[in-house]
Amino acid sequence: MLTFFKSLRHRRGSGTTCNMTDHRLTRIAQSLPDTVPFVAPERLEELRGAPFDARLGANELAYGPSPAAIAAMHDAVGDIWKYGVPETPALKRVLAEHLGIPEAALTIGEGIDGLLGTLVRLFVEPGDTVVTSAGSYPTFNYHVAGVGGALHTVPYAENHEDPQALIGKAREVRAKLVYLSNPNNPMGSVHDAATVQAMIEAVPDGCLLVLDEAYCEFAPEATRPPINIDDRRVIRFRTFSKAYGMAGARIGYGIAHPDIARAFDKLRNHFGVNRVALAGAVAALADQEYLEDVVGRISRGREKLAQIARAEGLVPLPSATNFVTMDTGRDGAFARALLRALEARGVFVRMPGIAPLDRCIRVSVGTDGELEIFARHLPLARADVLKGSPEA
Repeated sequence: MLTFFKSLRHRRGSGTTCNMTDHRLTRIAQSLPDTVPFVAPERLEELRGAPFDARLGANELAYGPSPAAIAAMHDAVGDIWKYGVPETPALKRVLAEHLGIPEAALTIGEGIDGLLGTLVRLFVEPGDTVVTSAGSYPTFNYHVAGVGGALHTVPYAENHEDPQALIGKAREVRAKLVYLSNPNNPMGSVHDAATVQAMIEAVPDGCLLVLDEAYCEFAPEATRPPINIDDRRVIRFRTFSKAYGMAGARIGYGIAHPDIARAFDKLRNHFGVNRVALAGAVAALADQEYLEDVVGRISRGREKLAQIARAEGLVPLPSATNFVTMDTGRDGAFARALLRALEARGVFVRMPGIAPLDRCIRVSVGTDGELEIFARHLPLARADVLKGSPEA
């Protein structure tokens, strides 16, 4: 087991460049490490030689998608031999009606990750500057590095991203893009609509605010400023991966000025969104009753996780997402040891990767059974760490 954890620590590092570099690669590609931004729980299960009893680390919706979405995807499988329709008219039509905006203000892609990749290729050339928060969602950074952008970071203000500092840095370095996730991953915090709108108003000339709203359905509506498709200073990204429970389907969308939305047609993977996912997304959007039920269950699950954390002396941070970030009250070394001890006991969780955020662990809301497993093993794992047992 100790050998396994040594290999796990190595694997979780930033990666190393291959000794035998293929010089046909671009200079940018040659300079980058071989990196998997997120190690999948299935891969961890393979390495540990056993399945997890509680899958609480990937911020997935443990309840799954709407039964209507499952039925629609099942019905669509028979047509999987056909290419999808690149313009995705069916989904754009229902999204536009749902949001009260024209279809021209929408772009559809392979989840927010895929859309971020296209956005960065559209706006960032080698040497262009981009601003984000140190410790915020790392996939954005991954795309920026891939095109040779210069990434600048600002620290969190306690457990929140700092909109004023982000704008100040964007102005200082003449950034092309500035990124904010609201609600935030990995801390679960959220800014109100007025704060976000003030940030939009302050975006400097030549810059675009990338507003990642992946978790917005879990948050109060008062945290979302009104959509204004005439505003060229912001693009908003949302997804069917979180509250709609379709993470594996890889489908998300962007909301922006029509000129910005149309620009995605220049570079996007035109057949990247498959027919089955599209059918599921259309059906999921129509089932708002199921979404409302999910949001309520997630709220109750967050409270249960908070109770479990407090019982063990951890501080649950306020969350507007489908996870709870728990402050261990110690440092990153302690949090990493606690994460490993939980994994050794069959509980998969994750944690922020950068100090001082890495004093925390991050636990997704799971099923009632999974939360019971977490409640049972957290005190045991914490005891393992405190006594310095081999499992820790």
